[in-house]
Amino acid sequence: MTRPYIGRFAPSPSGPLHAGSLVAAMASYLDARWHDGTWLIRIEDIDEGRAVDGAAEGILHLLAALGMRHDGEIVWQSRRKHLYEAAAARIARATYPCGCNRREIADSRIGVAPDGSAIYPGTCRHGLGPGRTMRSLRVRVPEAGQDEITFIDRFAGPVTQHLTVDAGDFVLKRADGFWAYQLAVVVDDIEQGVTDIVRGADLLDSTPRQIYLQRLLGAPTPRYLHVPVVRNSNGEKLSKQTGALAVTAGDEPATVKALLETAGFLGLALDPPQPESIDDFWRAAVPAWGRLLAQRDAANEFTAGFA
Repeated sequence: MTRPYIGRFAPSPSGPLHAGSLVAAMASYLDARWHDGTWLIRIEDIDEGRAVDGAAEGILHLLAALGMRHDGEIVWQSRRKHLYEAAAARIARATYPCGCNRREIADSRIGVAPDGSAIYPGTCRHGLGPGRTMRSLRVRVPEAGQDEITFIDRFAGPVTQHLTVDAGDFVLKRADGFWAYQLAVVVDDIEQGVTDIVRGADLLDSTPRQIYLQRLLGAPTPRYLHVPVVRNSNGEKLSKQTGALAVTAGDEPATVKALLETAGFLGLALDPPQPESIDDFWRAAVPAWGRLLAQRDAANEFTAGFA
């Protein structure tokens, strides 16, 4: 029996919501509404050092002003550390302490992962060397030949990654004491019963690592859909680090304009094309998302016929 659809939007409160984040928010919201599902909001503030005071509240206020109404309780990662601790204990046989510092890892890396992180060479895989103490906690990925992770992304199609050469033994708990994103997001999705993850394509390369953790924890793998990321004039992913401007909600015409710009980036063909109110926008956007999904499915089936 198919599980009821549960989706989520999980912003980081390191600053206000920008256009790139709004694309991911809208896509996840539309997918949940098209499937008559639940749309959750989770504040990913596990890296408390990067959280900006008031940013989370500003994001929640903006989403409400844009007409994106969440279901259920809002979850804050910073209040769930006990869950991450328990999950790490459950998979302790697959983890090990690492005593290497950042410079040592950079100097000895065996490559660079698709997301730009250094691939760890496994220096501490068989125990800490003399005089070393634990700085971080890593998970041991399977040996080459048993490390392939393949999944079907609803936009990108089949994705395959070999963890040994594409990721290496990755960090679960950082040297600064904070739990790593990879573990926290997996534990939260399991605990909240998330069935469908819709987010930006910048996180596509993280997905195989998360699937591996799901398997270690004995949890089902959600469906994934990664939408294109917004880029600035230099071709860089739009982010707080690249000077992305905050999205604001003004009067209703200005808010509808912001929504239409985001829908245009996603390739939604609205009917009517120029809704006059926020409610009219969402009434047009949900079926437009359904039509876009149908087009993507047809394109993937056509491409598969030539594989």
